[in-house]
Amino acid sequence: VVIISFDSARDISQWQRSRALAQRTGAHFTYFVSCVFLLSPETRKQYTAPGKTEGKSNIGFAASKQEVADRLEQINLAASEGHDIGSHGCGHFDGKDWSKADWLSEFGSFKHILENAYSINGIAPEPKGWRDFARKSVVGFRAPYLSANKALYEALPAAGFLLDASGVSRGPVEPPTVNGITRFSLPQIPEGPSSRRVIAMDYNLYVRHSGGFERPSMAEEFTERTYHAFRAAFDAQYQ
Repeated sequence: VVIISFDSARDISQWQRSRALAQRTGAHFTYFVSCVFLLSPETRKQYTAPGKTEGKSNIGFAASKQEVADRLEQINLAASEGHDIGSHGCGHFDGKDWSKADWLSEFGSFKHILENAYSINGIAPEPKGWRDFARKSVVGFRAPYLSANKALYEALPAAGFLLDASGVSRGPVEPPTVNGITRFSLPQIPEGPSSRRVIAMDYNLYVRHSGGFERPSMAEEFTERTYHAFRAAFDAQYQ
């Protein structure tokens, strides 16, 4: 089993591309949604992060009401096609110092905004069953920056979550279940000419390859390095 997930799930084109890929291949994805992308500049004050004033976010908000509508459509389509919709929280703040109450506040904001996204933004019609889906179907979480603390794991079961994907492991490992929460980890895999380990996440590879800057002239090389790293990690597990 290979688990593929997307954090924040912002770009509409990536939703469309990944869903089309799934239809061709039978793949199953998890989309960890950041709820600030269900708020427009006009509705951003619906969100207040722990310890922040209203309308603050580390990653911005949706650019417009239309973008929110397009993203809601993609969420609904992905869920109807059997993909998992998870929570990446809302404002992408580092929760390493948050209390259990802070995490529960963030989870509450996510649930409220997802459930009421259509009415908050004045988008109609709201699909039948949307609110029931929002209340019951989001059972997975990944912390921004993978920044998990003891309080998070106290808050997750209290908020009704069943799985967390905020861990990091040295290579693929079977996820343990602790206090009702199945804990998935992102593996560190050998990569590049020196086979130095890197967290198997696109952002970490982006920083490893280009220092966090766009380098279009080297895109083919970076693509090949990424493919070979993932392929080798897969083969090491299954051959």
